[in-house]
Amino acid sequence: MEISIAKDKKINVKNLLKDGGLYLVLFILLAIIIIKEPSFLSARNFRNILTQSSVRTILALGVGGIIVTQGTDLSAGRQVGLSAVIGATLLQAVTNVNKVFPNLGEIPIPVVILAIIILGAFVGLLNGAVVAYLNVTPFIATLGSSIVVYGATSLYFDYVGATPIAGYDPRFTNFAQGFFKIGGFRLNYLIIYAVLATIFIWILWNKTVFGKNLFAVGGNPEAAKVSGVNVKKTILLVYILSGIFYGFGGLLEAGRVGSATNNLGNMYELDAIAACVVGGVSFSGGVGTVPGIVTGVIIFTVINYGLTYIGINPYWQFIIKGAIIVLAVALDTLKYVKKK
Repeated sequence: MEISIAKDKKINVKNLLKDGGLYLVLFILLAIIIIKEPSFLSARNFRNILTQSSVRTILALGVGGIIVTQGTDLSAGRQVGLSAVIGATLLQAVTNVNKVFPNLGEIPIPVVILAIIILGAFVGLLNGAVVAYLNVTPFIATLGSSIVVYGATSLYFDYVGATPIAGYDPRFTNFAQGFFKIGGFRLNYLIIYAVLATIFIWILWNKTVFGKNLFAVGGNPEAAKVSGVNVKKTILLVYILSGIFYGFGGLLEAGRVGSATNNLGNMYELDAIAACVVGGVSFSGGVGTVPGIVTGVIIFTVINYGLTYIGINPYWQFIIKGAIIVLAVALDTLKYVKKK
């Protein structure tokens, strides 16, 4: 369908909907939220949205690289839970009467971060090895991994008492929940961590050989291989990097929430994947930008936060988010078919 607006200019409505249909739907949702609750547009809500977006941004940056390589990762949320539970048990205050390991003294936060990063890298290594060297499709590989990781997390959680792990060391609480005050605006540390992670991934994707190889593998694995790119190694590295981001994100999420259980992180991967697709990362591979991912995270967080703010039933929220994911992938597929 085309609409004539001048003698030589025409608007192709079909192509316009392909390119901007998703943003139109999101804009309508946002408009409904604002009309229903005008108070949604406040500095406090803006700060809350940025804070909630921080951990989601770190997770989305991790899964984004995998999607660029035509993959996906269904284990991201469960890896968040694993890191959260283990990190929480290591960072409880020594004065906590319910301390899981009462004889464990104060552990420096950098040491715990390093341990969690190594754990995340190990899980990512296993995922990447299964995908790259055993040729198992990412969907199945990470689905299986998510179940295994959840089982391991639950076993550990049961071992330490099967109750929410809380009562953190004040240093860790400040690390995850602390903030700077800039004028009248409170800037949470979480936002700073997300900004640093964003800068790191932007440099990695745009200024390194690994970044070039990443997009080459995602665009055309066979052509990349012929060009001398080590496809298997590139895929392995992107999964390791993602595991590191999930691990760090899980530790931050435990600190942000104030407690950790084996179910923390459940379905976080769906929000991360949806944010990537909304931000323009294509499941067809080889397409995506870091600013796009961050924008997608913020848009999706605004919708999530807004729906909760106006009191939409959580079950309806699942339906809406699921529909957005399907719509985003459908429009992405249509654009890819057109290019082919």
